[in-house]
Amino acid sequence: MDEVQIDHDDVLAESDYENATVSVNVVDGENSVGDSVIVPEVGMEFKDLKDIFDFYKKYAYAIGFPIKKRNLKKGDDGELRYVTFTCSREGQRIGNSSGSFKLQPTIQMGCKARISASSDVHGVWRINKVHLDHNHETSPSKSRLYRCNRELSSHVKHKLEVNDLAGIPLHKSFNSTVVEAGGYDNLSCIEKDCRNYVEKVKRLRLGEGNAIAIQAYFAKMQTQCSRFYFSMDLDDESRLQNVFWADNRCRQAYKKFGDVVTFDTTYLTNKYNMPFAPFVGINHYGQSTLLGCGLLSSEDIDNFVWLFRTWL
Repeated sequence: MDEVQIDHDDVLAESDYENATVSVNVVDGENSVGDSVIVPEVGMEFKDLKDIFDFYKKYAYAIGFPIKKRNLKKGDDGELRYVTFTCSREGQRIGNSSGSFKLQPTIQMGCKARISASSDVHGVWRINKVHLDHNHETSPSKSRLYRCNRELSSHVKHKLEVNDLAGIPLHKSFNSTVVEAGGYDNLSCIEKDCRNYVEKVKRLRLGEGNAIAIQAYFAKMQTQCSRFYFSMDLDDESRLQNVFWADNRCRQAYKKFGDVVTFDTTYLTNKYNMPFAPFVGINHYGQSTLLGCGLLSSEDIDNFVWLFRTWL
């Protein structure tokens, strides 16, 4: 049985926040929070994995805690059959207290709140384990600030791009967004999210000529050597987002020296400040040998998944 561990911490954007608790009421024999949010119970069924995640996310938002996906397991047939969603404060980070480095703050504090579910042969998901109690205070008023709940609307994204092209500073664009929304409490994002989005857009803004030039160059290389491989990833607006390439020498080197492959994205020396991601092996002389290259718009999960799948 294959198991994949997914551990994405959802932290508050602000370190200081008010603590509050929500009481759980039983209404007409059905557990609910407030007027519309239903409390998880063993035996609840959902048509797919997304529905059960959205259900738990909505419940967590009402209670006031962030969630994350944990232990995804596949059955003997290779299909995803088991999943656990937990409070993001689950787990403990173990550090070497005797070391000279100062430990970084963490929100992980061993919280046991979670739900576990499994699917049958028909793809129906059923909750089979529920733990509702937290070992920390919850804060419904701050739910919108948890990373799992923060998002930029298409309107805000468009406004940020237009203002950036016009040379308007980011803090002014964000303040304008706050005013338009009627206050901070009505926003589903923070200034850091806006800044990260604008920086990503800048990295994607290669310009039509440059993107076409890259494709033309790679196509030319392919005509000269049929073993030259490249792939270009475009975003929703058809802008160049990620690139991967490997020439024949890299591919032949991988056949001989692919037992151990290292991967690093610490290089930011290119014109667009995009992470350069080389795949490197070690030859029989103990020297580094290039096995493939990538350029990423940002170091996030979707881009890494695309790069690794393309590499494979």
